[in-house]
Amino acid sequence: MRILMMTNTYHPHVGGVARSVHSFSNALRRRGHQVLVVAPTFIGQPGFEPGVLRWPALHRFHHTDFSVPLPAPVGLYNRLRELAPQLVHSHHPFLLGDTALRIAAERGLPMVFTHHTMYERYTHNLPFDSPRVRRFAADLATGYCNLCTAVIAPSATLAACLQRRGVKVPIEIIPTGIDLQRFTDGDGARCRQQHAIPANALLLGYVGRLAPEKNLGFLATAVADFLRQRPQAHFLLAGEGSEGVSLLQYLTTAGVAGRVHALGVLPLAELADAYRAMDIFVFASQSETQGLVLAEAMAAGTPVVAIDAPGVRDILCDGINGRLLPSEQRKSFVAALNWLAELLPAERMRLIEGALNSAQDFSMDKAVTRLQSLYARLIAASNCPRPNGNQWTAWRFRFEEEWKIVHNIIHALKPGNRQRPRQ
Repeated sequence: MRILMMTNTYHPHVGGVARSVHSFSNALRRRGHQVLVVAPTFIGQPGFEPGVLRWPALHRFHHTDFSVPLPAPVGLYNRLRELAPQLVHSHHPFLLGDTALRIAAERGLPMVFTHHTMYERYTHNLPFDSPRVRRFAADLATGYCNLCTAVIAPSATLAACLQRRGVKVPIEIIPTGIDLQRFTDGDGARCRQQHAIPANALLLGYVGRLAPEKNLGFLATAVADFLRQRPQAHFLLAGEGSEGVSLLQYLTTAGVAGRVHALGVLPLAELADAYRAMDIFVFASQSETQGLVLAEAMAAGTPVVAIDAPGVRDILCDGINGRLLPSEQRKSFVAALNWLAELLPAERMRLIEGALNSAQDFSMDKAVTRLQSLYARLIAASNCPRPNGNQWTAWRFRFEEEWKIVHNIIHALKPGNRQRPRQ
């Protein structure tokens, strides 16, 4: 198969979407499929990227680590002629996501969209955030789904949410897969030695972007309380982002900075070591659609303590592979950490085995098989009208799609709008 993927985030940007696109595209290529990834330029991107076309972009938009694609792609249509894609796969409902819709319409191709993100939780990255903007973001994404042939939801929780919001096209549940062996083979002792973490210390850990939507303020207070109660415990923090400075400042003010190990962004090999070094993975985000880091931690045999939220509840089972807390209460979170810290070896081994078993459902082999199957069904069943080389017909399709995109934006902008089914 020949697949065109379009995304607004990609390596070296750190995040679940970039990781998903990179992992799936490479897994598909290993199975013999052709994949072209179209993504914005990012500071620090590799100099040589086979199968990737970089789109000119504004870097570090609104003081974030995101890039915003600009008009006038360089070489896109030449690459499309070379690839002759059979299917378009979009990973965002705006910017390059709109370009993906236009390309699919012009060529009469099936269009897939992965709904990676609860977009209304990310509007703080915009200079004009407000409740109305958050509603607009959610409605825009829902309308975008209904412009596609099929939608991928990374979790069952998100799939149900999209149906409630009015998504009428078929929804396929396909989580982002992970390389289980990579995380199982991590060397926790090596990580502890490299970063001066005592071998016998109880180690909490967090991996991810240090961004407002990750609820790091709450996490910092709970971790600080726990570290103050247990002078031998340490905290490992891997990632970077706009909240990093304030997070570390709070932990310093709380008097526990000497037992905090901020490692920044880690290469995959070192990341696997970090997961294996942890005794407990902590997580407080309520904006996830899957919580990829939870699956990675469990693949390393690390139990998780997290707050109940979409995506999180699809993998974390209370008392089976960690603790799933029903609400955001600091005392309950700290109590759960203490519960895990005091487990007898046999009880702890039961949680470790539960984590390892849960991670099996997120293997890349299973995930890419399901994605490949969806692609094949859509290509085989495609009844989209095709321009068949007629440029005027292609432009007509493009104009019709442009109107649908504009209509979706206008619909989402309506005051008091609630997303309704769209034809």
